[in-house]
Amino acid sequence: MIILKKGHGQLAREVQERSGINFNACLHCRTCTNACPFVAGMDYPPNALLRLVQMGMEQEALESSTIWVCVGCNTCCSFCPMAIDIPAVMDSLREKALAAGVKIAEPDIVSFHDEVLKTIEKYGRTHKLEIMMRYKLKKRDFLSDMGVGLKMLKKRKLDLTPSRIKDQKALKKIFKKNKTKLIGNS
Repeated sequence: MIILKKGHGQLAREVQERSGINFNACLHCRTCTNACPFVAGMDYPPNALLRLVQMGMEQEALESSTIWVCVGCNTCCSFCPMAIDIPAVMDSLREKALAAGVKIAEPDIVSFHDEVLKTIEKYGRTHKLEIMMRYKLKKRDFLSDMGVGLKMLKKRKLDLTPSRIKDQKALKKIFKKNKTKLIGNS
């Protein structure tokens, strides 16, 4: 028997309101979990994280590495028989965790997101070489995966110089409007 605490549905209502997703339709069939290419790096598989939210287990959900490991590839929701947009739920949980000042389970991932957002804000698109260089400088980990970087350069997967979008004014407006919502507020 499961005994629920008073107010257990508050977290579910809040996440549903933030994300606009009715994840209570989840059948817990684990199709999302079986489809997820990153499940091995998660402490809770996607369906179990939905269950934590449904049960009002806020601390467990917000402190989980799952919400940070999810890359939003949408593989889970493309296989879900109920078409639940799990990445939108993960986004809502990340926002809530940041707003609540919860200890982030995967700080390196947040640091990487910061660098991605900085290049998008600067150029209007990602500049992978700059992202990697900034991230490596921040971590002080310069050589651990240099071989991968060199292979990417050789295959022309890394541009040496960034390209910019033409409408920089619109870009600045977008970032100004959404600055409080972005992970990259460091």
